[in-house]
Amino acid sequence: MPWCVSCPVGSSTSNPQKSRLNDAGNRIEQSMPTDIATAYDFIVCGSGSSGSVVAGRLAENPAVRILVLEAGGSDDVPQVMDPGQWFLNYGSEREWGFVAERSASLNGRSVPQPMARILGGGSSINAMAWARGHRSDWDEYAADVDDPSWGYKAVLETFREIEDWHGPSESWRRGVGGPIFIESAPDPHPVAIAAIEGARTVGIPTYDSVNGVMMENWGGAALTDINVRAGIRNSVFRSYLHPYVGRPNVTVATGALVTRLTLDGNRVTGVEFSRNGSTHRVSASYEVVLSLGAINTPKVLMQSGIGDAEELQSHGIDVVNHLPGVGRNLQDHVLISCVWESPDPLRPHNNAGEALVFWKSRPELEAPDIQICLAEVPLCSPEVAARYPMPDNGWTMCGTVLHPRSRGTVRLGGPGPNDPVVIEANILADEDDMSAAVAVVELCREIANSAPVKPFAKREVTPGPLRGGELKRFIRDAASSFSHQTCTAKMGRDEMSVVDGALKVYGAEHLRIADGSVLPRITSGNTMAPCVVIGERAAAIIKDAHRL
Repeated sequence: MPWCVSCPVGSSTSNPQKSRLNDAGNRIEQSMPTDIATAYDFIVCGSGSSGSVVAGRLAENPAVRILVLEAGGSDDVPQVMDPGQWFLNYGSEREWGFVAERSASLNGRSVPQPMARILGGGSSINAMAWARGHRSDWDEYAADVDDPSWGYKAVLETFREIEDWHGPSESWRRGVGGPIFIESAPDPHPVAIAAIEGARTVGIPTYDSVNGVMMENWGGAALTDINVRAGIRNSVFRSYLHPYVGRPNVTVATGALVTRLTLDGNRVTGVEFSRNGSTHRVSASYEVVLSLGAINTPKVLMQSGIGDAEELQSHGIDVVNHLPGVGRNLQDHVLISCVWESPDPLRPHNNAGEALVFWKSRPELEAPDIQICLAEVPLCSPEVAARYPMPDNGWTMCGTVLHPRSRGTVRLGGPGPNDPVVIEANILADEDDMSAAVAVVELCREIANSAPVKPFAKREVTPGPLRGGELKRFIRDAASSFSHQTCTAKMGRDEMSVVDGALKVYGAEHLRIADGSVLPRITSGNTMAPCVVIGERAAAIIKDAHRL
């Protein structure tokens, strides 16, 4: 597990809707095929926050045959369905167990890189925070590919179509009737309300939602928008693909590990995958869509001969397409936990993380570059826990650097599908990132020690009034991953770009990528919502290309 956690876990046995969802989960497992056809129109690799969208949108046409390959299993477990148990998924069989290389920038530590391995991908194990990103993020992407359909104005319309928003009416920003139920955390824990008021007292404006005007300007503080409905996680898989499971034109295969693409020259003809101890090959008459995430997508590309030629040749892999950007440009949000003991037991509400703050580390910036997430549980790294014993009752201000300058890489550890990847995360390697990290920790302390939050703070556990080198040492020991790994197959027009604005892989036919790896730079905030937009864009582009 990437963090040390101490908190109460709510019971899910008394909720009838949870029982209904358990029944639905059983139907999902019963509908998973034992036999898979040899050919489909489309093969979608991965059922995460982008893959489920692509597959679900294509499945709307009953004449289109779709195969979805998911390495993980069912999402029908309490740790997934119960929003208050999300942190128990990390370190379990529902994620890959990736670990980055030891890093001098983290005091020689090796940090886990959690990524989901389950139906629904990250949307099934994350903290359910719905954050669209800042206006400037999307406008920069549009400039990178010279395509206004990636700009904020166009993407805002996509978000309006995606959302089923239950909150204050903002018809020009929020949509109703879409596939994903979104609301600001209902009946929030008083500590979340206090944290937002604490932010206001230190000069940060407060808003009704994190996804309105707040992220078109300089940032602010608000209750978290969450995709939780009637106390149940509302994953992207459940929202988009689940309604089509069991229909004749849709096959969802769990326990299916994609090992490589099959090619005829530079034309992708299908995929090879392993399942139940056997190797299978399936062809796609139209396209293959990789939605395996920022670690496994570049891994499959490289295993298929698509990547940096020198890297591939060092593992004895024949080079099909020299794309030096594959596996480069890895970005993530660092998680820096600052913990307070509460005077009384603090039972989390909703997703156990109901308040968000986006702000600037320097006043001259035009957009927020730091973020704070309130966690209604005490979180910390093992290294910090060894020095600062965690309280039984407590809560955490989780700070992050929104736009790290540090860049990591994903490389092959060997030519085979079971060989591990080598992840050099490079967290906090750039001194500007450390400066922003210091600023966000100081802001965490300022808000958490403010008068509105005082009733919930018996004592500050970490970091305390550290300064200079001691504070930086704490940050390097406290740093972990927010599980927002992105950008390893970026879209753009330079020599390190992997896909174009239509998400087509350069130099390959019938192959697109639809997941967070295509982002040129990581978004401001949690990455699930942007990945849904990527899935929507991919589906629309594919439908248009094939006149579906």
